[in-house]
Amino acid sequence: MKWRKFNGETIEHNIVDEVEQLIIREIQAGNKLKVCIGTDSQVTNRVTEFATVIVFVRQKRGGFMLISSEKTKYQFAIKERMLCEVSKSIEIAYQLCELLDKYDVDLEVHADINTNPSFKSNSALSEAMGYILSMGFVFKAKPEAFASSYCANKMVH
Repeated sequence: MKWRKFNGETIEHNIVDEVEQLIIREIQAGNKLKVCIGTDSQVTNRVTEFATVIVFVRQKRGGFMLISSEKTKYQFAIKERMLCEVSKSIEIAYQLCELLDKYDVDLEVHADINTNPSFKSNSALSEAMGYILSMGFVFKAKPEAFASSYCANKMVH
């Protein structure tokens, strides 16, 4: 996966190394961090674009994010696409969890899945929640899942 900063600057080295450098910088600046990972997708003209974000939330001091996006022509059913989003978030969370534990940084995995049964994405809620929780991660769904529902959403629209 290729990663970039919000300003478009490409991250040249390994994402784990980049995140470690960012954590060290923030700790040295006196900030307490929480990391939220989320993915959203958008289908346009039979192309599905996914955006995964790593959001660094500074306690009472704003935050910043890193972004990775990719496109595919594969045609997903809605439930399959929701679970693919979750899978992309878990993949990154899994890569970072050891590092985050080392620096005592809390981690949440956010799913762009509505808790309201009248929305189509709700069909994937129980599987997504089970997937994330079984991996040992903290799970957030809409409306609390800002990393996927807001941050990643802005990257695919």
